[in-house]
Amino acid sequence: MSEQQPRLRKALDGIPTYRPGRPAAATADGTPAYKLSSNENPYPPLPGVLEQALTATGALNRYPDMGCTAMLEELAARFDVPMEHLATGTGSVGIAQQLVQSTAGPGDEVVYAWRSFEAYPIITQISGADSVQVPLTKDEGHDLEAMAEAVTGRTRLVFVCNPNNPTGAALRRAELERFLDRVPGEVLVVLDEAYREFVRDPEVPDGLELYRDRPNVCVLRTFSKAYGLAGLRVGFAVAHPPVAAALRKTAVPFGVSQVAQDAAVASLRAEAALLERVGALVEERARVREALLAQGWTVVPSQANFFWLRLGDRTADFAAACEEAGVVVRPFAGEGVRVTIGEPEANDLVLRVAEKFREQL
Repeated sequence: MSEQQPRLRKALDGIPTYRPGRPAAATADGTPAYKLSSNENPYPPLPGVLEQALTATGALNRYPDMGCTAMLEELAARFDVPMEHLATGTGSVGIAQQLVQSTAGPGDEVVYAWRSFEAYPIITQISGADSVQVPLTKDEGHDLEAMAEAVTGRTRLVFVCNPNNPTGAALRRAELERFLDRVPGEVLVVLDEAYREFVRDPEVPDGLELYRDRPNVCVLRTFSKAYGLAGLRVGFAVAHPPVAAALRKTAVPFGVSQVAQDAAVASLRAEAALLERVGALVEERARVREALLAQGWTVVPSQANFFWLRLGDRTADFAAACEEAGVVVRPFAGEGVRVTIGEPEANDLVLRVAEKFREQL
C-alpha cells in the first residue's frame, strides 16, 4: 500500500476553524439549561411555517426547485426588487462564500473589520485570497476611514457587517455613504445584514436603499435569525445583475431544499407575527442592557439580537460561570463574550452571573 497522501491545496494549511455555539447541557441539579451562544431565535417557527414545511417533506423524493422561483417571486414583491437582482443560498454565509469565490483568488485581497463575523477569514483563505483585517474602533464598531485606506489595487471585495457580529454596533447612514463613495466601483462591497430586522436606530440605513443606485453594492439577508429558520439554511442576496448572475453560477445545485424554500415563503407571509416577536426581543434587549449598565458594565448599544461584553483575559472565566449557572454563551478567547437575547429566564440567569462577576472585578 502506498504511503503517499492526496495532495491538497496549500491555501487550506492553517485555516481557522468555524466554531459554532456550544449546545446547552443539563445542569448537575437538573435545572433547565439555555443556549445563548448562537444568536438563535428562542421562538418556534412563525404561524403556518411548520405546516408548510411538513407538507413539503411529502416530496422529499424529488429535487427542489433549483431556481427557487416561488421564493424569489415572494422576495421580489416584499422588497420591491427585480427578480434578476436576487440570488439564494444556504444562509447568508453560504452566499458570502460564493461572493468570495466569484471575486477573489490568489494575489487578491478581501477587506473586513476585525473582530467581525468569524466566517470571513475562513472563506477568504479557502479562495486563496489574502485577508486584510482592520481593527474595530474603541466603540466596537467599523473604522470606515481605516477600511477605506486599506483598499488597494489588489482589493476585490469588502465585507461590512451591519450590525456587526459579535459586537452589535451599527453604522449610520452618513458615514456608510461616505465610505461607499470612496470605494472604487470595481470593488464589490457586501453589506452583511443578517440582523437587519432587529435594528431600531433610524440613522442605521437599510442596505437595500443604498444598493439601488450603486452597482458595486450587494446586500445579504438570512432567514436564520429573526425568522427562526436557522436549521433550514436559507438566505438571499440582493445585487445588480452581473453579481447576482455570478452567485447563481457559483451556487451548489439544489443547495436550498424545497422545505427551506416553502418555509421561507410562509415566513414572509407571516410578517405581523414576525414584527411582534422581534419587537419583544428588542424590548428584552433594552431591559438586559439597562440592567447591565446599572451593574456598572460598559455595554455598547446593540442593534442585533445579542450583546457584547469585552472581558479580555477574564473571558473564559465569565463563560464558565455562565455555564455553571445553566446558560451557554459564546466566548472569544482573550477578547469578550457575545450573549444572545433569549428567553427572559435565560437572560435573568446571565444577569445574575454578571452581577456576581462584576463584584469580583
